[in-house]
Amino acid sequence: MLASDLIRSDRTAFIKRRAAELGFMYCGISKAEFLEEEAPRLESWLNQNMNGKMAYMANHFDKRLDPRLLVDGAKSVISLLLNYYPAPEDQQPADADTLKISKYAYGRDYHFVIKDKLKELLQDMQAEIGEVGGRVFVDSAPVMDKVWAKKSGLGWVGKNSNLITPGVGSFYFIAELIVDVDLDYDGPIKDYCGTCTKCVDACPTDAITNPYVVDGSKCISYFTIELKDQIPQEVAGKFGNWVFGCDICQDVCPWNRFAKPHTEPQFLPHAQLPHLKTNDWQEITHELFTELFRQSAVKRTGYAGLTRNIRFVTNEPDAPFGDE
Repeated sequence: MLASDLIRSDRTAFIKRRAAELGFMYCGISKAEFLEEEAPRLESWLNQNMNGKMAYMANHFDKRLDPRLLVDGAKSVISLLLNYYPAPEDQQPADADTLKISKYAYGRDYHFVIKDKLKELLQDMQAEIGEVGGRVFVDSAPVMDKVWAKKSGLGWVGKNSNLITPGVGSFYFIAELIVDVDLDYDGPIKDYCGTCTKCVDACPTDAITNPYVVDGSKCISYFTIELKDQIPQEVAGKFGNWVFGCDICQDVCPWNRFAKPHTEPQFLPHAQLPHLKTNDWQEITHELFTELFRQSAVKRTGYAGLTRNIRFVTNEPDAPFGDE
């Protein structure tokens, strides 16, 4: 083995070991290069307006496809997975007498939790390797995280467009470090969805228009989080009891029977959350909202957005929308 190969392998082993110590489930690495296969797919998806009113999805088209435009001299994309699946006692009950939020939003906003971990990992790399240029990315820049995770062997992109990992499922966050260091690269794995269409069949708004194609403008998560206007009446009665996000296509996925509870204290829900009944949600005050979701991703939609969603799901009369 050449000395340069040994150095590269040592660096790669250090990064993966340190990532595990920081609590990441998996770490995979791929070469920073233009995503040639994704370019026509992304263009077609945008041309069909499947981004709805998420105009930002059409911004920085070139940067989404080439990490070298985000980090000068980029050579490697380090993809990391962080589990957020809650323990049974921390989950909201499945009965009809409660409203639900997506499991990823139970605890502290993942952007803060993961960025802290990524910054520590980058600092450790700089201490161990020397001068390392790079940036951390947590769902807040034009990076196609699922594509990079797939390229680095962390899973395959399923029919619900989520990354799925064998023996793990899909209840995790994906993040990246793009760095200007050569590392050993991992390869993709095969698709294990097979003939299963549980996610396609279960989606109440038919957002999965074809296997592997999700119309973002039809997704419950889009309506309850991204959409800032009133929710259109044509989807009334289709949300079940979801008032922030939706886990349906993940809950029905057979691979998620392997999901194990996370060990990140910051992702634990407020003690009251699993016990709220529908009438508690309907009577939620701004003060209780702030207490329950002080550092949660639910703050993205705000008090006004959440109460709009609650009224829509419970068929309450409309109220003026937009006041916090």
